[in-house]
Amino acid sequence: MSVFHGFEGKRVTVMGLGLFGGGAAITRFLARGGARVTVTDLKDEEKLSASVEKLRDVEVRFVLGRHVESDFTDADILIVNPAVPRNSPYLQLAREHGVTFETETNLFFKLCPAPIIGVTGSNGKTTTTSLLGAMLRDLGVRVYVGGNIGVPLIEHVEEMTEDDLVVLELSSFQLEDLHAIERSPHIAVVTNISPNHLDRHGTMENYIAAKRAIVDFQRDGDIFVANARDERLASWAGASNARVLRFSSQDRVHDGTYLDGSALRFEMDGDSGEICDRGEILLPGIFNVENYLAASAAALALGVRTEAIRRIARTFRGVAHRLELFLEENGVRYYNDSIATTPESTIAALDALEGPIVLIAGGYDKKAPLRQLARKVIVRCKAVVLIGVTGPRIAAELRRCENAGALQVCEEGTDFEAAVGRAISLAEPGGCVLLSPATASYDMFANFEERGDAFKDLVRSLTSPAANQ
Repeated sequence: MSVFHGFEGKRVTVMGLGLFGGGAAITRFLARGGARVTVTDLKDEEKLSASVEKLRDVEVRFVLGRHVESDFTDADILIVNPAVPRNSPYLQLAREHGVTFETETNLFFKLCPAPIIGVTGSNGKTTTTSLLGAMLRDLGVRVYVGGNIGVPLIEHVEEMTEDDLVVLELSSFQLEDLHAIERSPHIAVVTNISPNHLDRHGTMENYIAAKRAIVDFQRDGDIFVANARDERLASWAGASNARVLRFSSQDRVHDGTYLDGSALRFEMDGDSGEICDRGEILLPGIFNVENYLAASAAALALGVRTEAIRRIARTFRGVAHRLELFLEENGVRYYNDSIATTPESTIAALDALEGPIVLIAGGYDKKAPLRQLARKVIVRCKAVVLIGVTGPRIAAELRRCENAGALQVCEEGTDFEAAVGRAISLAEPGGCVLLSPATASYDMFANFEERGDAFKDLVRSLTSPAANQ
């Protein structure tokens, strides 16, 4: 049966195009299937110009800068963008009129013929997804990597077969909707669980429930790869119908992967051995060792050779915006860690680096607790430059810490150029400047990529010979 079956002639409303075209792929897919598609977004066409341009060659009706009730009451199907608040009155209106709800992720799960390996976690999921995709290519099959990592795969579902493999990074926003279709991936990899997106989910319990959808509907024959150090995941494993593989950077595990001294090792299916040495991994920090262990457990379960995993360790240089060393000038190293949108991510980055650290932190407030971050900053940093809405919150937490007087704290509000300039002036040879905000970017930038690119551009500009003449 065609993947387009059931869409021809249907009235479909896509709610939420997004500044970077998050709804463009599903719109093209539906239009190709013969649906009569309306795209609606509260942002106007000027703000969405880049996204609209991606659909210029598609027969689609746009309703931008507003929502029209009839687009929700008269539709056959409503596609809801993950960023749309679930308490939107327009969603309630559609429910009252019996409209069928769908999301791009749910539709992909329904239509994809290939085994899906889902990766989630509060931290590390992007690196783990990328690593696993690279490792699986050793099997000689087609491997698709996408999802929350920024690559929508719905447009490729038509070409996929059951012999392919799909690696999907899944956010809590995407996962919470899987409950509606009672689907989980064949292999679920969960790196860790810590407070995140509480501005959206309201409580930690709701956030955990959304994440848990990645394992809730697994069956016999499926696999759950869990961080052995995370107590919440231990409870998930105890209730799982799937085979459970564990990974640990501290303790030996008897079915999974672990760090033994400097060696990454595995025990699985009656076999055991060394995967690689920690020194072979190019990326810094124990959290990246854990990312390798998580990806390796899933890869080994699918038949990837240890030699291939070792080769990836020696060649994989990471993903953009994740502890990305992009410049060394006058003895100072500059790291772009803009993808660090949680306090835990920034704590991990601080633990990974050496020398006096000047940290740039702050941004949009996701209501995450900041006390542990403040304590780590006091211990690891020479100075901190604070920006954005959460700048004052972080400063207040720092003042509550012991030895707060030893840390130089600068608050620059929303002046990002001034913040970067201040950080550069405070750095010293042998040390580093680290952008690791611990928060989202939405108060000052469209997304973490834009923030990271702006940081790199400013550093290169402000440290250039011309700037110092």
